[in-house]
Amino acid sequence: MIKAAVIGGSGYTGGELARILSRHPGISLEAMTSRQNSGRPIAEVMPFLRGFTDLEFVEQLPENGDYDLVFLATPHTASMRLVPQLMDRGIKVVDLSADYRLKDPKEYEEWYGHQHADAANLERAVYGLPELFRDHIRGADLVANPGCYPTCTILSLAPLLRGGLVEGKVIVDAKSGTSGAGQEPTRSTHHPNCAVSITPYKVGDHRHTPEIKEVLDGLTGKDIDVIFTPHLLPIVRGMLTTSYATLADGVAQEDIAMAYRSAYDEERFVHLASVPAIPATVGSNFCEVGFKVVGTTVVAMAALDNLVKGAAGQAVQNANILFKMDEATGLDFPGLGV
Repeated sequence: MIKAAVIGGSGYTGGELARILSRHPGISLEAMTSRQNSGRPIAEVMPFLRGFTDLEFVEQLPENGDYDLVFLATPHTASMRLVPQLMDRGIKVVDLSADYRLKDPKEYEEWYGHQHADAANLERAVYGLPELFRDHIRGADLVANPGCYPTCTILSLAPLLRGGLVEGKVIVDAKSGTSGAGQEPTRSTHHPNCAVSITPYKVGDHRHTPEIKEVLDGLTGKDIDVIFTPHLLPIVRGMLTTSYATLADGVAQEDIAMAYRSAYDEERFVHLASVPAIPATVGSNFCEVGFKVVGTTVVAMAALDNLVKGAAGQAVQNANILFKMDEATGLDFPGLGV
């Protein structure tokens, strides 16, 4: 049994990790940290876990704690200060923050406003999108779990870009539920303000833009112009991305269909759908992907649960790979459908 801990466990992502791990047959949740909830039973703070864990939150992990794996559900800049000491103890890490996603420390500083404090491990980190980088993840000690928007966007576009089927810029129209903003309420996520509107935000300067671009550039060996616009949906959880790209000369619809089938027919957690639907994925680790050719443009679509395949579920999927378990272990359950 793999012994695991979660640092930063009191938020939505921490709760999802605890929910999944509480029923995982190969990973035992041994500890969760929360400064504000230290000493309180986890099931008191998260009532949905009653009967599934008797752990209490701790302020920090003990230095002599016996862990094989730590999930970091911490804000950016916090993870880079924790990872070196964890890895020095021989503990594998899946980091759900953005600290190890961007390979260029200067780019991290530009987008996150802080100098990167762990350049050595930044080089060692593997980007944890299993459907694309499974072979790299298998031998890793540190996995940078992707962001929710990048996961949804990249899975929908990868077959097109990897196959050289599109050219020029990529325009991404993305929409996500309010849980993506975290537990702390803000004016924009306050229910009366968002319940009757679909609101674009951080147009042109969302921090997931360079993450999407870095992966797409790597798939093509080219400098891809990514225009990314996120929107806030008046739902709690779930995400939909609709991306537009120009077909390369001579590319036919059947070429596109073959590329998607080749990429995902054997993937457990990616379903091909004519029109991806958020309700089909909510509560699950599945992503639905689809496309439509419109003249010389291909419209690539995807839907997933931002808290599961977009965060905690994918983190567990990565952990399964790290410890040579079946990738679907603890994750093989359907979406809610509503």
